[in-house]
Amino acid sequence: MCDGFVDIHCHLLPGIDDGSTDWATTLAMARMAVEDGTETIIVTPHQLGNFSHNQGDDIRRRTQELQQTLEQHEIPLRVMPGGDVRIEDGMLEQLASGEVMTLGDLRRHVLLELPHELYFPIEGLLAALERQEMTGILSHPERNRGLLREPNLLPNLVDVGCLMQVTAGSLMGTFGPRSQKLAEWMLSEGLVHFVSTDAHGIKSRRPLMQRAFQRVAKLAGESTARRVCIQNPGLVACGKKVRSGRSSVPRRKAGCGWRGLFSSKKKVA
Repeated sequence: MCDGFVDIHCHLLPGIDDGSTDWATTLAMARMAVEDGTETIIVTPHQLGNFSHNQGDDIRRRTQELQQTLEQHEIPLRVMPGGDVRIEDGMLEQLASGEVMTLGDLRRHVLLELPHELYFPIEGLLAALERQEMTGILSHPERNRGLLREPNLLPNLVDVGCLMQVTAGSLMGTFGPRSQKLAEWMLSEGLVHFVSTDAHGIKSRRPLMQRAFQRVAKLAGESTARRVCIQNPGLVACGKKVRSGRSSVPRRKAGCGWRGLFSSKKKVA
């Protein structure tokens, strides 16, 4: 297991989606990530939805080309292929065929993206993935408008085996106070399994993990920070099982306001 950060959600491949636009940007992002302490990135271009043209074999080829280019420029970063997969009909068949990517192309974990503006039940999909010996990881739930309205849905999803990936920038307020508060509340409830950058460039949504690591350590202890920024994503990069369910995290002092954050909502179990 590596000691550096492992980023399982990053739009590093150039010219394939709304992430890096060209090779210069990709190399700058890679250098930025390495300087910040990242050792491994699973590249996750969008798949399905508006990016149905992004096919598995092309992502594999582009990732291999990226690794070679990084080595030529002496950038000590390991990259692995993956996908940020929009949930839609037919995705299970495309996962089985390899057209849609699992993380690291290891057929163990699938990064699942909901439409940003709404939530719909995914328990059936999670069960179907489990029957194929795969586990769903829900990307940036703290930014989904439906889950922001109904955060009480999150513990139930975790209890049925869904893994949760929170965006590093959300913990720093990049996506606004509501997403930040929801990310912090999820952390306090032991509902976060991964922190990843979801990086798209070098000016905004950058591939930086260190500040988020420090924020998690302050809120929930360094052992939690290591688990969600290094250990759990490292297991994904090795194709190994990540422990599902809620984690035990140190409680902040009374008056922190986490549980009261959704006082107008239904009580969280």
